[in-house]
Amino acid sequence: MRTLGLIGGCSAEATSLYYAGLNRGVRARRPGHGAKLLLWSFDVEAIDAHCRTGDWDAALADFAVAARWLEEGGAQGLLICTNTMHKIADRLAGMITMPLLHIGDVTAERAQDLRVRRPLLLGTRYLMSETFYRERLERHGLDVVLPLAAGQDLVHRIIYEELMDGRVETASRVALKAIVEEGLARRADAVILACTELGLALRSGDVDVPLLDTAQLHVQAGVAFMLDDAPLASGTRSHVSSGASARA
Repeated sequence: MRTLGLIGGCSAEATSLYYAGLNRGVRARRPGHGAKLLLWSFDVEAIDAHCRTGDWDAALADFAVAARWLEEGGAQGLLICTNTMHKIADRLAGMITMPLLHIGDVTAERAQDLRVRRPLLLGTRYLMSETFYRERLERHGLDVVLPLAAGQDLVHRIIYEELMDGRVETASRVALKAIVEEGLARRADAVILACTELGLALRSGDVDVPLLDTAQLHVQAGVAFMLDDAPLASGTRSHVSSGASARA
């Protein structure tokens, strides 16, 4: 089994989902076994400060320290346990030799499997207002729909004021469903939960179209990577998803 490195802490709620999910996934395929993991967990406020100021270079510097520490500790692949910080994923991948499993590629490939064409994208304000994530999905042929401005503000508030603290308010679940319905009225044919905490508030049965929980899909890719017995290419810098090279 390969050893997987996790960069977490953004937030602790999402990181705990990754840790539990990776172990459950390994155990399901290899009963009696658990995931081989190394974890670097940030103080979420330190990273969120970079997001608020738009200082992505400083964020990259912090993540580079974490990734190199994990690699030196024996990690053979890397998961960043947050969607928003994939803003720096391409540059980070170029600073390490182990492969980085990109959450956007994993999600887009699942969307393709489901023949999704026009997904509604829900995430933090930083993710929805920047183009890096949408462009990643568009490379896979997806036509991304965003909530209207008020909806974006509401999704961001729910993430930061509730979900990152592990709270799920009934009124917020209702509000999120209303945002989804508005997106469906604009011809969205699926929903991408592009925040690793959003799966706490929305489940597949809550909407009438495919619901792609990026955290769950990322975990599944991590399990596949750990249990893949094929040797890793020496010095690879390519992103992988579901254990295969991503179509960048």
